[in-house]
Amino acid sequence: MKKLFVLLVMAWSIPIFAQTKADDVKSFTLKNGMKFLVLEDNSIPNANMYFFYKVGSRNEHPGITGLSHFFEHMMFNGAKKYGPKMFDRTMEFNGGANNAYTTENVTVYTDWFPTSALETIFDLEGDRIATLSIDPKMVASERGVVSSEKSTGLENSPWELLGEQVAATAFVEHPYHWPVIGYETDIKNWTKEDLENYFHTYYAPNNCVVVVSGNVKLEEVKRLAEKYMEPISANTPPKPVHLVEPPQMGERRVMVQKEVTTPYMIIGYHVPEAKHKDYYALNILSSVLSSGNSSRLYSALIDKKPLATSVFTDYSDSFDPTLFQIYAVTAEGIKEGDLENAIYAELEKVKKDGITEQELQKVKNQKLMEFYSQIETINGKSNNIGTYELFFGDYKKMFDAPAEYSKVTTEDIKRVANEYFKKSNRTVGILKTNVEE
Repeated sequence: MKKLFVLLVMAWSIPIFAQTKADDVKSFTLKNGMKFLVLEDNSIPNANMYFFYKVGSRNEHPGITGLSHFFEHMMFNGAKKYGPKMFDRTMEFNGGANNAYTTENVTVYTDWFPTSALETIFDLEGDRIATLSIDPKMVASERGVVSSEKSTGLENSPWELLGEQVAATAFVEHPYHWPVIGYETDIKNWTKEDLENYFHTYYAPNNCVVVVSGNVKLEEVKRLAEKYMEPISANTPPKPVHLVEPPQMGERRVMVQKEVTTPYMIIGYHVPEAKHKDYYALNILSSVLSSGNSSRLYSALIDKKPLATSVFTDYSDSFDPTLFQIYAVTAEGIKEGDLENAIYAELEKVKKDGITEQELQKVKNQKLMEFYSQIETINGKSNNIGTYELFFGDYKKMFDAPAEYSKVTTEDIKRVANEYFKKSNRTVGILKTNVEE
C-alpha cells in the first residue's frame, strides 16, 4: 500500500512540475546591475513582479536597528512622481494589489496586476526606487507607527516577546541577535542621514533581483526595464556581513515573566544556513517532528499524554547559520520542566534509533505535494524562483529540490539529529507568570 501511495503521488505531481522547467526562466541583467528573472506563463491574464532586496536586519548595527523594516513602510509613502498614498491608489486603480515583508535576511515587495498594467507597475516601482521621499513629517509619522507596532506586538504576543529574548541569548555576536523590528531607542533616534545612507546603499538596483511571472513577454519586460529601471544609478555594493557567531560552549537559559495561562517554551539549536549540505535533512527532520497529528512531538506530547496544548518547529531559510526552534505551550496542570524533558526524550529517540522508512517517505511525499502546489500559481513560482536565487545561489536549484529531498536517508536524519541536538548547542527560553516559582 505504501508503494502504491508513493506512485500515486509521483504520477500526480510530475506532470504539474513538467509544465515549468529551468529553461523556461529567462534572465537578463541591466547595465546598473539589476537582475531580472522572467517566466512567461499565459495560463491566466495576470502577472506579478517580485522585488527581492538583499537587505534585512542582519545588515544593521546597534544605532540603526529596525531600518530595514522601517523602509518597508516608507516605500509606500511617496516619491517624486507618485506622492504620498499614490502608490497604493494607482495600483488599485489599475486592478492591482501589493504587499511586502521584511526578515532578518531580505526585504521583498510583491505586486500583482492585470498584464495591461505592466508599464504602470514599472513606472511606480522605478519612481520609488529612484526618488523615494524621506520627508521629515512622514518619517515622524511612520516612526510612531513602528514604535506602536513594536510595543503592541510585545504586549500581545508571548511568542514575539519570548522569541526576541531567545534570539538575543543564542546570538551574542551575529546580527541575528536583535529583532527585525529593531530596538525602541534606535527607532526613536534614527537621523535623516542614517535613513538616506541606508536607502542609497541597500535600495540600489545592483542589490536587487526582480522576478516577473505571468502573461508577459520577455522582450516587453526587458524593454520596460531598460526604460524605467536602467537609468537608476548603481551604488557601491554594501559591505558583506562579516560577523560569525562563535560555537556555543554550553546550554543557555532565559526566563521571561508575563501574565499567561500556562508557560510558553522555545528551545533553539544552532544549525547551518540554507546553502549547507544538511539543509534538506534538517528541513525533513522539522516535519518529522511536528508536521501533522502523526508527527513525533504532536503524537507524544498532545495525543498520548497531554503535556502540551501546542507544539511546532521552525527551520527557516537564512544566509547565515540560524536556529532550529521547537515551540510548545504547556498544558494546564503540567510543569514546564516535565514538558521540556519530554521534548528531549523524543529528540533522544531520533538520535539513538533514527526514524522509520515509512516516516521518511511520508514527509517526502508531503514535501513534494507542497512544492508542486506552490509552483502551480504564478505567485508561488515568483516567490520560489527568487528565494532559490538568493538563498541557494541560483534559481535553477529550485528545479533540483525534488531530487534533493529524495536523496535524504534515514541515516542522514539520525546524523543531523546527533550533530546539532546537543545540550551544549541549545538555548532554552521559558515565559511564565511567575519566574520565581
